Amino acid sequence: MGGAAVARHGKRIVSAPKSALDAALLAAHAAGDKERIAQIYAKAADDMDAASAAFYLTHAYVFALDAGLPEAETYRRALVELGAEPTG
Repeated sequence: MGGAAVARHGKRIVSAPKSALDAALLAAHAAGDKERIAQIYAKAADDMDAASAAFYLTHAYVFALDAGLPEAETYRRALVELGAEPTG
């Protein structure tokens, strides 16, 4: 299984990144930078098959909405084109 290795230390979860994507996401999450998180997810979607792209774009869309970013609509349109978001 891919992803980050997770170790528990008390109540805090410490993750060891296994890829540049993981490292970038962990850093952006730690900084609370929702705009950067959305950008990272959107960029990751560019390099994926349709199903994986939909996964990453969904995350980009949610963080863009949460941050009030205008890119949210672009991400939504991309999800519609992938068949992962209803048109209505």
